[in-house]
Amino acid sequence: MQTKRMFEGKVALVTGAGGGIGREIAVAMALAGANVLINDIGVGLRGEGGSATPAEQTKQIIEQRGGKAAISTDSVADWASAQRMVQAAVDAFGRIDIVVNNAGILRDVIFHKMTPEDWLSVINVHLNGSFFVSRAAAEFFRAQSSGAYVHMTSTSGLIGNFGQANYSAAKLGMTALSKSIALDMARYNVRSNCIAPFAWSRMTSSIPASTPEEKARVAKLQQMTPDKNAPLAVYLASDAAKDVSGQVFATRMNEIVLMSQSRPLRTVHRSEGWTPELIAEHGAPALKASMLPLDRSGDVFSWDPV
Repeated sequence: MQTKRMFEGKVALVTGAGGGIGREIAVAMALAGANVLINDIGVGLRGEGGSATPAEQTKQIIEQRGGKAAISTDSVADWASAQRMVQAAVDAFGRIDIVVNNAGILRDVIFHKMTPEDWLSVINVHLNGSFFVSRAAAEFFRAQSSGAYVHMTSTSGLIGNFGQANYSAAKLGMTALSKSIALDMARYNVRSNCIAPFAWSRMTSSIPASTPEEKARVAKLQQMTPDKNAPLAVYLASDAAKDVSGQVFATRMNEIVLMSQSRPLRTVHRSEGWTPELIAEHGAPALKASMLPLDRSGDVFSWDPV
């Protein structure tokens, strides 16, 4: 199947498509034949400000390459706004077939200093926004008995990271949301999958690089350009992936990784039941060999990008 024919006649809504990974996915989908609704409110990394310029730039890139695009500057973090952006795609192009939940902000701070506003702002954009946009599109997907969701998660949630309790919780929540969508909407031929992207973009440019070790890490990240994540997003949204749903992938430069999902690792049993003392004496020691370490994403993905 030629990439340029994958999305002929289809319409994709990509949130946070004014730059970085979102822009690359929007452009790639347009090159594959989709009409694209570019959603971006043009705010800063922490959610401040607002401008239509980033979305306009993405639209210009798509049109220069022969594609068709329209713009929405509505916020994903509001139910009525999410409905408006989905309707905007339908109004512009007659239908909607694909939703890519990519919009995001960062409010990184160590947990014991995180404010309620730090927490709520990130949860509202990533997790609530993914629900609002997905739910708004679900009515159209059900009616046409087809549709595909691609949610951009993170290994910060799948594995862990310092100073990102809000972001990690939101991103892991998105994977559970995706699985629930996949289960609930399978009867309507609707699929839902997640991608945890590795890329040097505006979202990672705030990573500190003061020590030699941090500088070395950043140098590796800078090799992983945002466009490396677009091919998998295009594939997952296409009919070529009609049998792929409820999965979590990671993209890392030229690697595609299928991630595990929570499953039982080891079981202990006592027919007479447990007491706290018996757990300390028998249960916990029996389980300890299978307990997971207190690791971070960089500990698990410890090899250089390839």
